Amino acid sequence: MDALLVTGRVRTFDPARPWADAVAVLDGRIAAVGSVADCRAALPAGADRVAGSAVLPGFTDAHVHPLFGGLDLIGCNLHDTGDTGDTGDAAGYLRLVEAFGRAHPDALWITGGGWALPAFPGGLPTAQQLDAVTADRPAYLVNTDRHGAWVNTAALRAAGLDATVPDPPDGRIERAPDGSPTGMLHEGAATLVARAMPAPSPAHQRAALLAAQRHLHAQGITAWQDAIVGHYLGYPDPLPVYEDLAGRGELTGTVELALWWDRARGPEQITDLVARRERVRALAGPPRSAGPGARIGAGTVKIMVDGIVENRSAAVHLPYLNQLPPATGTLYLSGDELLGAVRAAESAGFAVHLHAIGDRAVTHALDAIAAAGGGRVAARPRHHLAHLQLVAPNDVPRFAALGVTATLQMLWAAEDDQVRTLCRPLLGDRRVDGQYPFADLHRAGAPLAAGSDWPVSSASVLAQVQVALTRRPIESPRAPALGPDQALDLDTALAACTVGGGALHGRDTAIRPGATADLVVLGADPYREPAGQLGQIPVLATVAGARIVHRAAG
Repeated sequence: MDALLVTGRVRTFDPARPWADAVAVLDGRIAAVGSVADCRAALPAGADRVAGSAVLPGFTDAHVHPLFGGLDLIGCNLHDTGDTGDTGDAAGYLRLVEAFGRAHPDALWITGGGWALPAFPGGLPTAQQLDAVTADRPAYLVNTDRHGAWVNTAALRAAGLDATVPDPPDGRIERAPDGSPTGMLHEGAATLVARAMPAPSPAHQRAALLAAQRHLHAQGITAWQDAIVGHYLGYPDPLPVYEDLAGRGELTGTVELALWWDRARGPEQITDLVARRERVRALAGPPRSAGPGARIGAGTVKIMVDGIVENRSAAVHLPYLNQLPPATGTLYLSGDELLGAVRAAESAGFAVHLHAIGDRAVTHALDAIAAAGGGRVAARPRHHLAHLQLVAPNDVPRFAALGVTATLQMLWAAEDDQVRTLCRPLLGDRRVDGQYPFADLHRAGAPLAAGSDWPVSSASVLAQVQVALTRRPIESPRAPALGPDQALDLDTALAACTVGGGALHGRDTAIRPGATADLVVLGADPYREPAGQLGQIPVLATVAGARIVHRAAG
Protein backbone atom coordinates (compact mmCIF):
# COMPACT_ATOMS: atom_id res chain seq x y z
CA MET A 1 0.00 0.00 0.00
CA ASP A 2 1.68 3.24 -1.15
CA ALA A 3 -0.58 5.69 0.69
CA LEU A 4 -2.74 5.07 3.75
CA LEU A 5 -4.67 7.24 6.18
CA VAL A 6 -5.18 5.63 9.60
CA THR A 7 -7.59 7.34 11.96
CA GLY A 8 -8.58 6.83 15.58
CA ARG A 9 -7.33 7.97 18.97
CA VAL A 10 -3.60 7.46 18.48
CA ARG A 11 -1.32 6.59 21.42
CA THR A 12 2.05 7.24 19.86
CA PHE A 13 4.49 6.56 22.75
CA ASP A 14 6.44 9.51 21.32
CA PRO A 15 7.11 11.88 24.25
CA ALA A 16 7.11 14.83 21.84
CA ARG A 17 3.50 14.09 20.86
CA PRO A 18 1.89 11.36 23.00
CA TRP A 19 -1.56 11.57 21.39
CA ALA A 20 -2.97 12.31 17.95
CA ASP A 21 -6.03 11.67 15.82
CA ALA A 22 -4.52 10.23 12.66
CA VAL A 23 -1.43 8.83 10.98
CA ALA A 24 -0.43 9.30 7.34
CA VAL A 25 1.57 6.49 5.71
CA LEU A 26 3.44 7.07 2.45
CA ASP A 27 6.12 5.02 0.70
CA GLY A 28 6.59 2.66 3.62
CA ARG A 29 7.06 5.36 6.26
CA ILE A 30 4.94 7.47 8.55
CA ALA A 31 4.62 10.79 6.73
CA ALA A 32 2.62 12.71 9.33
CA VAL A 33 1.06 12.35 12.77
CA GLY A 34 -1.59 14.78 13.96
CA SER A 35 -5.08 15.84 13.03
CA VAL A 36 -7.10 14.04 10.38
CA ALA A 37 -6.97 17.13 8.16
CA ASP A 38 -3.20 17.50 8.42
CA CYS A 39 -2.60 13.81 7.74
CA ARG A 40 -4.96 13.78 4.79
CA ALA A 41 -3.11 16.78 3.36
CA ALA A 42 0.15 14.81 3.52
CA LEU A 43 -1.25 12.09 1.23
CA PRO A 44 -2.18 11.97 -2.44
CA ALA A 45 -5.83 11.91 -3.38
CA GLY A 46 -7.43 8.49 -3.23
CA ALA A 47 -5.31 7.14 -0.40
CA ASP A 48 -6.80 4.11 1.31
CA ARG A 49 -8.23 4.67 4.78
CA VAL A 50 -8.45 2.47 7.86
CA ALA A 51 -10.59 3.82 10.69
CA GLY A 52 -10.88 2.54 14.25
CA SER A 53 -11.41 3.67 17.80
CA ALA A 54 -7.74 3.50 18.74
CA VAL A 55 -4.36 3.21 17.03
CA LEU A 56 -1.16 1.93 18.67
CA PRO A 57 2.30 1.01 17.48
CA GLY A 58 2.23 -2.51 16.10
CA PHE A 59 2.57 -5.06 18.89
CA THR A 60 5.94 -6.77 19.38
CA ASP A 61 5.89 -10.29 20.81
CA ALA A 62 9.28 -10.66 22.48
CA HIS A 63 9.01 -14.41 23.10
CA VAL A 64 7.03 -16.63 20.74
CA HIS A 65 7.42 -19.87 18.77
CA PRO A 66 5.68 -19.35 15.41
CA LEU A 67 6.81 -22.52 13.65
CA PHE A 68 5.85 -24.65 16.65
CA GLY A 69 2.45 -22.95 16.80
CA GLY A 70 1.93 -23.24 13.07
CA LEU A 71 2.73 -26.95 13.10
CA ASP A 72 0.10 -27.35 15.83
CA LEU A 73 -2.43 -25.35 13.80
CA ILE A 74 -2.10 -27.64 10.79
CA GLY A 75 -1.29 -30.82 12.76
CA CYS A 76 -2.99 -32.64 15.63
CA ASN A 77 -4.06 -29.48 17.43
CA LEU A 78 -4.97 -30.06 21.07
CA HIS A 79 -5.00 -26.47 22.24
CA ASP A 80 -8.73 -26.35 22.96
CA THR A 81 -11.06 -29.33 23.06
CA GLY A 82 -14.05 -27.10 23.80
CA ASP A 83 -15.08 -29.42 26.63
CA THR A 84 -13.87 -27.66 29.76
CA GLY A 85 -12.73 -24.25 28.63
CA ASP A 86 -9.18 -23.44 27.67
CA THR A 87 -7.55 -26.36 29.49
CA GLY A 88 -9.38 -29.23 27.78
CA ASP A 89 -9.77 -32.68 29.33
CA ALA A 90 -8.35 -36.14 28.72
CA ALA A 91 -11.42 -37.50 26.92
CA GLY A 92 -11.55 -34.50 24.62
CA TYR A 93 -7.87 -34.82 23.75
CA LEU A 94 -8.25 -38.49 22.94
CA ARG A 95 -11.21 -37.79 20.66
CA LEU A 96 -9.16 -35.20 18.79
CA VAL A 97 -6.23 -37.59 18.42
CA GLU A 98 -8.50 -40.33 17.13
CA ALA A 99 -10.19 -37.96 14.66
CA PHE A 100 -6.85 -36.69 13.40
CA GLY A 101 -5.65 -40.24 12.84
CA ARG A 102 -8.76 -41.08 10.82
CA ALA A 103 -8.41 -37.92 8.74
CA HIS A 104 -4.71 -38.58 8.01
CA PRO A 105 -4.42 -42.32 7.37
CA ASP A 106 -1.16 -41.94 5.43
CA ALA A 107 0.73 -40.04 8.16
CA LEU A 108 3.53 -42.23 9.48
CA TRP A 109 3.34 -40.61 12.92
CA ILE A 110 0.62 -38.66 14.70
CA THR A 111 2.29 -35.44 15.80
CA GLY A 112 1.11 -32.15 17.23
CA GLY A 113 0.48 -30.79 20.67
CA GLY A 114 -1.18 -28.33 22.98
CA TRP A 115 -2.53 -30.60 25.74
CA ALA A 116 -2.65 -29.06 29.21
CA LEU A 117 -1.10 -30.68 32.27
CA PRO A 118 -4.14 -30.29 34.60
CA ALA A 119 -6.18 -32.60 32.34
CA PHE A 120 -4.34 -35.58 33.84
CA PRO A 121 -3.72 -36.52 37.48
CA GLY A 122 -0.37 -35.04 38.42
CA GLY A 123 0.01 -33.80 34.84
CA LEU A 124 0.94 -37.34 33.76
CA PRO A 125 -0.90 -38.92 30.80
CA THR A 126 -0.05 -42.51 29.85
CA ALA A 127 0.91 -44.41 26.73
CA GLN A 128 -2.00 -46.77 27.29
CA GLN A 129 -4.48 -43.92 26.95
CA LEU A 130 -3.01 -43.04 23.55
CA ASP A 131 -2.77 -46.68 22.49
CA ALA A 132 -6.55 -46.95 22.65
CA VAL A 133 -6.98 -44.36 19.87
CA THR A 134 -3.80 -44.74 17.80
CA ALA A 135 -3.42 -48.54 17.43
CA ASP A 136 0.11 -49.34 16.23
CA ARG A 137 0.90 -45.93 14.75
CA PRO A 138 3.48 -43.93 16.76
CA ALA A 139 2.20 -40.75 18.41
CA TYR A 140 4.23 -37.88 19.85
CA LEU A 141 2.28 -34.96 21.35
CA VAL A 142 4.03 -32.04 23.05
CA ASN A 143 2.29 -30.42 25.99
CA THR A 144 1.28 -26.79 25.91
CA ASP A 145 4.31 -25.77 28.01
CA ARG A 146 6.72 -27.30 25.47
CA HIS A 147 8.60 -28.97 28.31
CA GLY A 148 7.44 -32.54 27.80
CA ALA A 149 5.83 -35.01 25.43
CA TRP A 150 3.09 -37.64 25.67
CA VAL A 151 3.91 -40.70 23.60
CA ASN A 152 2.30 -44.07 22.94
CA THR A 153 3.73 -47.56 23.10
CA ALA A 154 4.49 -47.63 19.36
CA ALA A 155 6.59 -44.46 19.71
CA LEU A 156 8.47 -45.88 22.69
CA ARG A 157 9.13 -49.03 20.68
CA ALA A 158 10.29 -47.07 17.62
CA ALA A 159 12.79 -45.20 19.80
CA GLY A 160 14.00 -48.31 21.61
CA LEU A 161 12.97 -46.77 24.92
CA ASP A 162 12.51 -49.33 27.70
CA ALA A 163 13.39 -49.90 31.35
CA THR A 164 17.09 -50.24 30.53
CA VAL A 165 17.42 -46.70 29.10
CA PRO A 166 18.59 -44.21 31.76
CA ASP A 167 17.26 -40.69 32.19
CA PRO A 168 19.27 -38.09 30.27
CA PRO A 169 21.08 -35.41 32.33
CA ASP A 170 18.50 -32.77 31.40
CA GLY A 171 15.29 -34.77 31.56
CA ARG A 172 13.21 -37.46 33.23
CA ILE A 173 11.28 -40.49 32.00
CA GLU A 174 8.13 -41.23 33.99
CA ARG A 175 8.28 -44.93 34.89
CA ALA A 176 6.15 -47.76 36.22
CA PRO A 177 7.37 -49.63 39.33
CA ASP A 178 9.28 -52.05 37.07
CA GLY A 179 11.15 -49.15 35.46
CA SER A 180 9.34 -49.26 32.13
CA PRO A 181 8.35 -45.89 30.60
CA THR A 182 4.72 -44.91 31.17
CA GLY A 183 4.42 -42.51 28.24
CA MET A 184 5.33 -39.11 29.74
CA LEU A 185 8.74 -37.66 28.93
CA HIS A 186 9.98 -34.51 30.65
CA GLU A 187 12.37 -31.95 29.18
CA GLY A 188 15.36 -33.52 27.40
CA ALA A 189 13.91 -37.02 27.76
CA ALA A 190 11.43 -36.15 25.02
CA THR A 191 14.25 -36.00 22.49
CA LEU A 192 14.87 -39.72 23.03
CA VAL A 193 11.69 -40.34 21.05
CA ALA A 194 11.73 -37.19 18.93
CA ARG A 195 14.91 -38.22 17.17
CA ALA A 196 13.13 -41.31 15.82
CA MET A 197 10.42 -39.25 14.09
CA PRO A 198 10.51 -38.29 10.41
CA ALA A 199 11.04 -34.56 9.92
CA PRO A 200 8.16 -32.54 8.43
CA SER A 201 8.74 -31.69 4.79
CA PRO A 202 9.90 -28.18 3.80
CA ALA A 203 6.50 -27.55 2.18
CA HIS A 204 4.72 -28.55 5.40
CA GLN A 205 6.96 -26.25 7.44
CA ARG A 206 6.36 -23.38 5.02
CA ALA A 207 2.59 -23.83 5.31
CA ALA A 208 2.92 -23.91 9.10
CA LEU A 209 4.96 -20.69 9.32
CA LEU A 210 2.60 -18.87 6.96
CA ALA A 211 -0.36 -19.99 9.08
CA ALA A 212 1.43 -18.76 12.19
CA GLN A 213 2.23 -15.40 10.61
CA ARG A 214 -1.43 -14.89 9.71
CA HIS A 215 -2.41 -15.78 13.26
CA LEU A 216 0.05 -13.31 14.78
CA HIS A 217 -0.96 -10.50 12.44
CA ALA A 218 -4.60 -11.09 13.40
CA GLN A 219 -3.61 -10.24 16.99
CA GLY A 220 -2.06 -6.94 15.87
CA ILE A 221 1.49 -8.31 16.08
CA THR A 222 3.87 -6.79 13.54
CA ALA A 223 7.18 -7.93 15.05
CA TRP A 224 8.33 -10.90 17.07
CA GLN A 225 11.31 -12.70 18.50
CA ASP A 226 11.31 -16.40 17.69
CA ALA A 227 12.59 -17.72 21.00
CA ILE A 228 14.06 -21.05 19.81
CA VAL A 229 15.77 -21.22 16.44
CA GLY A 230 17.42 -24.62 16.38
CA HIS A 231 16.40 -28.24 16.89
CA TYR A 232 14.28 -28.58 20.03
CA LEU A 233 12.03 -31.28 21.50
CA GLY A 234 11.41 -32.91 18.11
CA TYR A 235 10.68 -29.70 16.26
CA PRO A 236 12.74 -28.83 13.17
CA ASP A 237 15.15 -25.93 13.06
CA PRO A 238 13.06 -22.90 11.98
CA LEU A 239 15.95 -21.14 10.22
CA PRO A 240 15.57 -22.77 6.77
CA VAL A 241 11.85 -21.99 6.55
CA TYR A 242 12.45 -18.37 7.59
CA GLU A 243 15.07 -18.17 4.84
CA ASP A 244 12.56 -19.59 2.38
CA LEU A 245 9.78 -17.13 3.26
CA ALA A 246 12.12 -14.15 3.39
CA GLY A 247 13.58 -15.03 0.02
CA ARG A 248 10.10 -15.28 -1.50
CA GLY A 249 9.06 -11.91 -0.06
CA GLU A 250 6.41 -13.63 2.06
CA LEU A 251 7.76 -12.70 5.49
CA THR A 252 5.66 -9.66 6.35
CA GLY A 253 6.58 -9.18 10.02
CA THR A 254 9.79 -7.87 11.53
CA VAL A 255 11.56 -10.87 13.01
CA GLU A 256 14.43 -11.41 15.42
CA LEU A 257 15.68 -14.98 15.62
CA ALA A 258 17.04 -16.21 18.96
CA LEU A 259 19.60 -18.87 17.99
CA TRP A 260 19.48 -21.92 20.22
CA TRP A 261 22.44 -22.57 22.54
CA ASP A 262 23.16 -26.29 22.60
CA ARG A 263 23.87 -27.01 26.26
CA ALA A 264 25.67 -30.23 25.32
CA ARG A 265 28.38 -28.06 23.72
CA GLY A 266 30.48 -25.19 25.02
CA PRO A 267 31.65 -21.77 23.81
CA GLU A 268 33.18 -23.36 20.69
CA GLN A 269 29.68 -23.35 19.15
CA ILE A 270 29.79 -19.56 18.86
CA THR A 271 31.51 -19.94 15.48
CA ASP A 272 28.48 -21.85 14.19
CA LEU A 273 26.08 -19.29 15.64
CA VAL A 274 27.96 -16.42 13.99
CA ALA A 275 27.73 -18.28 10.67
CA ARG A 276 23.96 -18.67 11.16
CA ARG A 277 23.68 -14.95 11.94
CA GLU A 278 25.48 -14.16 8.68
CA ARG A 279 23.03 -16.35 6.77
CA VAL A 280 20.22 -14.24 8.17
CA ARG A 281 21.96 -10.95 7.40
CA ALA A 282 22.09 -12.00 3.75
CA LEU A 283 18.29 -12.13 3.73
CA ALA A 284 18.00 -8.36 4.17
CA GLY A 285 18.82 -7.84 0.48
CA PRO A 286 16.24 -7.75 -2.30
CA PRO A 287 13.88 -10.75 -2.24
CA ARG A 288 13.70 -13.19 -5.13
CA SER A 289 10.12 -12.17 -5.87
CA ALA A 290 7.94 -9.11 -5.53
CA GLY A 291 7.40 -7.71 -2.04
CA PRO A 292 9.24 -5.76 0.63
CA GLY A 293 12.78 -6.61 1.62
CA ALA A 294 12.98 -8.95 4.60
CA ARG A 295 13.12 -7.30 8.02
CA ILE A 296 14.90 -10.06 9.85
CA GLY A 297 17.90 -10.42 12.14
CA ALA A 298 19.58 -13.01 14.34
CA GLY A 299 21.47 -11.01 16.93
CA THR A 300 20.29 -13.04 19.91
CA VAL A 301 21.31 -16.35 21.50
CA LYS A 302 18.70 -18.29 23.50
CA ILE A 303 19.86 -20.16 26.60
CA MET A 304 17.60 -22.37 28.71
CA VAL A 305 18.66 -21.94 32.33
CA ASP A 306 16.08 -24.22 33.98
CA GLY A 307 12.74 -25.95 33.32
CA ILE A 308 9.27 -25.46 34.80
CA VAL A 309 7.70 -25.72 38.24
CA GLU A 310 5.06 -28.27 37.25
CA ASN A 311 7.59 -31.05 36.64
CA ARG A 312 9.96 -29.80 39.36
CA SER A 313 12.69 -28.85 36.89
CA ALA A 314 12.51 -25.10 37.63
CA ALA A 315 15.49 -24.18 39.83
CA VAL A 316 14.28 -22.77 43.16
CA HIS A 317 16.11 -21.52 46.26
CA LEU A 318 13.83 -23.29 48.74
CA PRO A 319 12.97 -26.97 48.18
CA TYR A 320 9.72 -28.05 46.60
CA LEU A 321 7.15 -29.18 49.15
CA ASN A 322 6.31 -32.82 49.84
CA GLN A 323 9.28 -34.20 47.91
CA LEU A 324 11.58 -36.91 49.26
CA PRO A 325 14.43 -36.48 48.95
CA PRO A 326 14.15 -32.67 49.01
CA ALA A 327 14.48 -31.20 45.52
CA THR A 328 15.34 -27.71 44.27
CA GLY A 329 15.05 -28.28 40.52
CA THR A 330 17.70 -28.28 37.83
CA LEU A 331 20.16 -25.72 36.54
CA TYR A 332 20.96 -26.89 33.02
CA LEU A 333 24.33 -25.11 33.00
CA SER A 334 26.77 -24.74 35.89
CA GLY A 335 27.92 -21.29 36.93
CA ASP A 336 31.10 -21.59 34.90
CA GLU A 337 29.26 -23.01 31.89
CA LEU A 338 26.66 -20.24 31.88
CA LEU A 339 29.27 -17.53 32.39
CA GLY A 340 31.28 -18.98 29.49
CA ALA A 341 28.18 -19.00 27.30
CA VAL A 342 27.24 -15.39 28.10
CA ARG A 343 30.81 -14.19 27.62
CA ALA A 344 31.13 -15.99 24.29
CA ALA A 345 27.82 -14.63 23.05
CA GLU A 346 28.52 -11.08 24.18
CA SER A 347 32.04 -11.07 22.74
CA ALA A 348 30.55 -12.00 19.36
CA GLY A 349 28.01 -9.18 19.60
CA PHE A 350 24.98 -11.28 20.55
CA ALA A 351 22.38 -10.44 23.15
CA VAL A 352 21.33 -13.36 25.33
CA HIS A 353 17.72 -14.37 25.88
CA LEU A 354 17.56 -16.51 29.01
CA HIS A 355 14.68 -18.76 30.06
CA ALA A 356 14.48 -18.46 33.86
CA ILE A 357 11.39 -19.70 35.72
CA GLY A 358 12.61 -20.38 39.26
CA ASP A 359 14.15 -17.81 41.58
CA ARG A 360 17.44 -19.75 41.75
CA ALA A 361 17.59 -19.71 37.94
CA VAL A 362 16.99 -15.94 37.91
CA THR A 363 19.83 -15.40 40.40
CA HIS A 364 22.05 -17.73 38.37
CA ALA A 365 21.31 -15.85 35.13
CA LEU A 366 21.84 -12.39 36.62
CA ASP A 367 25.08 -13.52 38.25
CA ALA A 368 26.38 -14.68 34.86
CA ILE A 369 25.42 -11.44 33.14
CA ALA A 370 27.01 -9.39 35.92
CA ALA A 371 30.25 -11.38 35.85
CA ALA A 372 30.43 -11.31 32.05
CA GLY A 373 30.05 -7.55 32.02
CA GLY A 374 32.62 -6.81 34.69
CA GLY A 375 30.51 -3.92 35.94
CA ARG A 376 29.72 -2.52 32.49
CA VAL A 377 26.14 -1.57 31.65
CA ALA A 378 26.47 0.91 28.80
CA ALA A 379 27.25 -0.32 25.30
CA ARG A 380 26.31 -3.92 26.12
CA PRO A 381 23.87 -5.98 24.07
CA ARG A 382 20.25 -5.89 25.23
CA HIS A 383 20.09 -9.04 27.35
CA HIS A 384 16.76 -10.24 28.68
CA LEU A 385 15.26 -12.85 31.00
CA ALA A 386 11.93 -14.40 30.14
CA HIS A 387 9.17 -15.92 32.32
CA LEU A 388 10.28 -14.87 35.86
CA GLN A 389 7.67 -16.88 37.71
CA LEU A 390 9.66 -16.54 40.93
CA VAL A 391 12.13 -13.73 41.62
CA ALA A 392 14.03 -13.31 44.89
CA PRO A 393 13.46 -9.80 46.34
CA ASN A 394 17.21 -9.07 46.27
CA ASP A 395 17.26 -9.74 42.52
CA VAL A 396 14.47 -7.31 41.60
CA PRO A 397 16.69 -4.16 41.52
CA ARG A 398 19.46 -6.00 39.66
CA PHE A 399 17.54 -5.89 36.38
CA ALA A 400 17.78 -2.10 36.19
CA ALA A 401 21.32 -2.06 37.59
CA LEU A 402 22.51 -4.49 34.91
CA GLY A 403 20.37 -3.06 32.09
CA VAL A 404 18.57 -6.41 31.73
CA THR A 405 15.04 -6.42 30.29
CA ALA A 406 12.33 -8.42 32.06
CA THR A 407 10.28 -10.16 29.36
CA LEU A 408 6.88 -10.84 30.89
CA GLN A 409 4.37 -13.54 30.03
CA MET A 410 1.46 -11.48 31.32
CA LEU A 411 -1.22 -14.10 30.72
CA TRP A 412 0.41 -16.38 33.30
CA ALA A 413 0.04 -13.93 36.19
CA ALA A 414 -3.25 -15.42 37.38
CA GLU A 415 -4.37 -18.50 39.27
CA ASP A 416 -5.69 -20.92 36.69
CA ASP A 417 -6.19 -24.68 37.04
CA GLN A 418 -2.49 -25.37 36.42
CA VAL A 419 -1.33 -23.00 39.16
CA ARG A 420 -3.98 -24.24 41.56
CA THR A 421 -3.54 -27.98 41.07
CA LEU A 422 0.16 -28.32 40.20
CA CYS A 423 2.12 -25.24 41.35
CA ARG A 424 0.51 -24.46 44.70
CA PRO A 425 1.09 -27.97 46.15
CA LEU A 426 4.75 -27.78 45.13
CA LEU A 427 5.47 -24.18 46.11
CA GLY A 428 3.05 -23.37 48.92
CA ASP A 429 0.82 -20.35 49.33
CA ARG A 430 3.49 -17.74 50.02
CA ARG A 431 5.54 -18.44 46.92
CA VAL A 432 2.52 -18.85 44.65
CA ASP A 433 0.94 -15.61 45.84
CA GLY A 434 4.23 -13.80 45.10
CA GLN A 435 4.59 -15.12 41.54
CA TYR A 436 5.28 -12.84 38.58
CA PRO A 437 6.30 -9.65 40.45
CA PHE A 438 5.64 -7.34 37.51
CA ALA A 439 4.95 -4.17 39.51
CA ASP A 440 8.01 -4.65 41.71
CA LEU A 441 10.20 -4.96 38.62
CA HIS A 442 8.62 -1.87 37.07
CA ARG A 443 8.94 0.20 40.26
CA ALA A 444 12.60 -0.82 40.48
CA GLY A 445 13.23 0.54 36.99
CA ALA A 446 13.56 -2.71 35.06
CA PRO A 447 13.03 -2.32 31.30
CA LEU A 448 9.91 -4.32 30.40
CA ALA A 449 8.94 -6.25 27.28
CA ALA A 450 6.12 -8.72 26.75
CA GLY A 451 5.92 -12.10 25.07
CA SER A 452 3.06 -14.53 24.68
CA ASP A 453 5.15 -17.74 24.44
CA TRP A 454 2.51 -18.89 21.94
CA PRO A 455 1.63 -21.73 21.43
CA VAL A 456 2.28 -22.30 25.15
CA SER A 457 -0.47 -19.73 25.76
CA SER A 458 -2.64 -17.42 23.68
CA ALA A 459 -1.03 -14.89 21.35
CA SER A 460 -3.80 -12.35 22.07
CA VAL A 461 -1.96 -9.24 23.22
CA LEU A 462 -5.05 -7.56 24.61
CA ALA A 463 -5.89 -10.63 26.68
CA GLN A 464 -2.37 -10.49 28.09
CA VAL A 465 -2.78 -6.81 28.98
CA GLN A 466 -6.10 -7.57 30.69
CA VAL A 467 -4.44 -10.11 32.98
CA ALA A 468 -1.52 -7.77 33.67
CA LEU A 469 -4.04 -5.26 35.00
CA THR A 470 -6.46 -7.61 36.78
CA ARG A 471 -4.23 -10.56 37.77
CA ARG A 472 -7.27 -12.77 37.09
CA PRO A 473 -7.69 -15.51 34.44
CA ILE A 474 -9.38 -14.40 31.24
CA GLU A 475 -11.91 -17.23 31.56
CA SER A 476 -12.66 -16.33 35.24
CA PRO A 477 -12.70 -12.52 35.45
CA ARG A 478 -14.28 -12.57 38.93
CA ALA A 479 -11.81 -15.01 40.44
CA PRO A 480 -9.56 -13.80 43.26
CA ALA A 481 -6.63 -11.79 41.94
CA LEU A 482 -3.18 -13.38 42.20
CA GLY A 483 -0.93 -10.89 43.99
CA PRO A 484 -3.04 -7.82 43.15
CA ASP A 485 -0.24 -5.53 44.35
CA GLN A 486 1.78 -6.73 41.33
CA ALA A 487 -0.73 -5.43 38.76
CA LEU A 488 0.55 -3.02 36.10
CA ASP A 489 -1.19 0.11 34.93
CA LEU A 490 -2.52 0.17 31.36
CA ASP A 491 0.06 2.50 29.84
CA THR A 492 2.96 0.49 31.29
CA ALA A 493 1.51 -2.79 30.04
CA LEU A 494 0.89 -1.44 26.54
CA ALA A 495 4.36 0.09 26.43
CA ALA A 496 5.85 -3.33 27.21
CA CYS A 497 3.85 -4.82 24.32
CA THR A 498 4.96 -2.13 21.84
CA VAL A 499 8.01 0.08 22.35
CA GLY A 500 9.45 -2.16 25.08
CA GLY A 501 9.67 -5.13 22.76
CA GLY A 502 11.05 -3.00 19.96
CA ALA A 503 13.82 -1.67 22.20
CA LEU A 504 15.13 -5.21 22.70
CA HIS A 505 16.15 -5.22 19.05
CA GLY A 506 17.37 -1.62 18.93
CA ARG A 507 14.19 -0.45 17.20
CA ASP A 508 12.29 2.71 18.09
CA THR A 509 8.72 1.68 17.33
CA ALA A 510 6.96 4.84 18.55
CA ILE A 511 4.56 6.44 16.07
CA ARG A 512 6.41 9.48 14.73
CA PRO A 513 7.17 10.97 11.29
CA GLY A 514 9.88 9.06 9.47
CA ALA A 515 9.35 5.80 11.37
CA THR A 516 8.50 2.52 9.69
CA ALA A 517 4.74 2.18 9.48
CA ASP A 518 3.89 -0.63 11.91
CA LEU A 519 0.46 -0.02 13.41
CA VAL A 520 -2.48 -1.79 15.01
CA VAL A 521 -6.01 -0.43 14.70
CA LEU A 522 -8.49 -1.42 17.42
CA GLY A 523 -12.27 -1.55 17.53
CA ALA A 524 -12.42 0.06 20.98
CA ASP A 525 -10.13 2.36 22.93
CA PRO A 526 -8.37 0.42 25.72
CA TYR A 527 -7.94 3.66 27.65
CA ARG A 528 -11.72 4.02 27.82
CA GLU A 529 -12.72 0.39 28.45
CA PRO A 530 -12.94 -1.48 31.78
CA ALA A 531 -9.79 -3.45 32.56
CA GLY A 532 -11.78 -6.68 32.74
CA GLN A 533 -12.96 -6.31 29.13
CA LEU A 534 -9.72 -5.46 27.34
CA GLY A 535 -9.35 -8.98 25.98
CA GLN A 536 -12.61 -8.55 24.06
CA ILE A 537 -11.42 -5.56 22.02
CA PRO A 538 -11.23 -6.57 18.35
CA VAL A 539 -8.22 -5.95 16.14
CA LEU A 540 -9.66 -4.24 13.05
CA ALA A 541 -6.45 -3.96 11.05
CA THR A 542 -2.73 -4.56 11.28
CA VAL A 543 -0.24 -2.56 9.22
CA ALA A 544 3.26 -4.01 8.94
CA GLY A 545 5.89 -2.21 6.91
CA ALA A 546 3.14 0.03 5.53
CA ARG A 547 1.21 -2.99 4.18
CA ILE A 548 -2.20 -4.00 5.50
CA VAL A 549 -1.45 -7.57 6.56
CA HIS A 550 -4.70 -8.15 8.45
CA ARG A 551 -8.13 -6.64 8.05
CA ALA A 552 -11.10 -7.92 10.02
CA ALA A 553 -14.07 -9.11 8.00
CA GLY A 554 -17.15 -6.98 7.91
